[in-house]
Amino acid sequence: LPPSLVQSLTTVKGFNKEAFEAVHASGEQVTSIRLNPAKIHTTAQLDFADDISLSPVPWSSQGFYLSERPSFTLDPLLHAGGYYVQEASSMFLEEVLRQVIDVSTPLKVLDLCAAPGGKSTLIQSVINHESLLISNELIKSRATILAENITKWGTANVIVTNNEAANFKRLPEYFDVIVVDAPCSGSGLFRKDAHAVEEWSDQSVVLCS
Repeated sequence: LPPSLVQSLTTVKGFNKEAFEAVHASGEQVTSIRLNPAKIHTTAQLDFADDISLSPVPWSSQGFYLSERPSFTLDPLLHAGGYYVQEASSMFLEEVLRQVIDVSTPLKVLDLCAAPGGKSTLIQSVINHESLLISNELIKSRATILAENITKWGTANVIVTNNEAANFKRLPEYFDVIVVDAPCSGSGLFRKDAHAVEEWSDQSVVLCS
């Protein structure tokens, strides 16, 4: 782990340096998926359900932990938008939305930093069909990936845009909800991607901020 990252965390309340280093050294990974309620109504429809045990993510109505990681790239249901592979922590957005706003009413929602689309597809599954979701991504190449994932999810009440955040100043007080998952330096990927560790630097933190 980058020493400067570990050092920067030592002043954070509750940070346990030994536990932090141990979990990264263990190589253990947690895999979770979120079903698309418009396409998958029960986990029995998943091809790997007979071989892998699934347990609910407590804060997600459609989220499940998997006992092991299947070969997702070979599963037609993934490519058809039947489910999304997503960290369980990201699924907590559903609980936040349900606590702060009435999701049963028509809403105008802006997902400002939306690629690759995990949170946008979650929002689509939570809001009703009379709502509008603007799913925005600043980086054009990532906006293309976002559009692909939104298309796979298959809901009509969403528009994918490729704009600077400042462009939305032209719509003052238009949105009921704005979701911002700001660009980060990738330290959350350290557990599952060795390249993320190699690419991390203090300079990248400054750039992302």
